Amino acid sequence: MMEMGAEATLFGLFLSGLISATLLPGGSEALFGWMLYNESYAALPLFFAVTSGNALGGIITFVMGWLLAIRYPLKALEKPEHQRAQRWLERWGPMALLLSWLPIVGDPLCFIAGWLRGGVWLSMLMITLGKAARYAVLMLLVA
Repeated sequence: MMEMGAEATLFGLFLSGLISATLLPGGSEALFGWMLYNESYAALPLFFAVTSGNALGGIITFVMGWLLAIRYPLKALEKPEHQRAQRWLERWGPMALLLSWLPIVGDPLCFIAGWLRGGVWLSMLMITLGKAARYAVLMLLVA
């Protein structure tokens, strides 16, 4: 049975993952790696906490794009990372969201997928798998 402090710490890791996946900066990888390295917690609860927070953040970004598209119909995208994300999505569809873990392009990729009205369930699955892959690799590197 976990202590209350452990639950609070896992929730903190969840929040770090969530914030890192939105358009705000965050350092969930560093916190996750540090917590794995210190071995104060089992790896799987840490993995699930950070992955679920990060996936939820990507899904929130997707929904933000979806909702903003209602108010502001898609116009030409100006930022290079937005244009790159749009090209990937036009070519690969929701499968491109497996790359949602990438720095610089990952968040715009989720946002533009929502704006382009990508399939919701498949998009959410691809975002989750992409985010999980990043933390799985990090977990293997630290272990």
